[in-house]
Amino acid sequence: MSRSVIALVGLPGSGKTSVGRGLAKRLNADWIDSDQALEARLGCAIRDYFEAHGEMAFRDLEERVIDELSQAAGVVLSTGGGAVLREANRRCLRERGTVIYLRAAPEQLYRRLRHDTKRPLLQVADPLERLKALYAERDPLYREVAHFVVDTHGLSMPMLVSRIVMQLELGGRLNGAPPTAG
Repeated sequence: MSRSVIALVGLPGSGKTSVGRGLAKRLNADWIDSDQALEARLGCAIRDYFEAHGEMAFRDLEERVIDELSQAAGVVLSTGGGAVLREANRRCLRERGTVIYLRAAPEQLYRRLRHDTKRPLLQVADPLERLKALYAERDPLYREVAHFVVDTHGLSMPMLVSRIVMQLELGGRLNGAPPTAG
């Protein structure tokens, strides 16, 4: 396991939580979900906080939590889908660890999320169009912050974990090896 954080980024439904859990288990590392950490700090669901205080207040708190969590050593961190919207978050994640972008097409995500009622940004009349807009906005930011991009299409969670471990090994980012350009 790397001495620094391994962070997973991607759109809602891309697999950050399930892949993060599996990757942490495979690497014998701790797993942290930034959304769960935020909810523990808030004492309520993110959706409720969003509705009561708005996205800007949520992003302010998320920035503080990402700053704290990205300093953890030897952990796998699953981030919220919008964590990359703040430049400070992208900088913390990229400079303090290895970032894996779990890339998935909006149509693929829509199939996974069409019945989801917990994600505030998808509680709209046309969730597929919203996912397409989120992808257009965020894909360049995910690519900017990522050391590695892993396409999730057609891969099971164990296959994704294996692909990520292979990328980390090939990139010299496991076992405390110094990072290589990525």
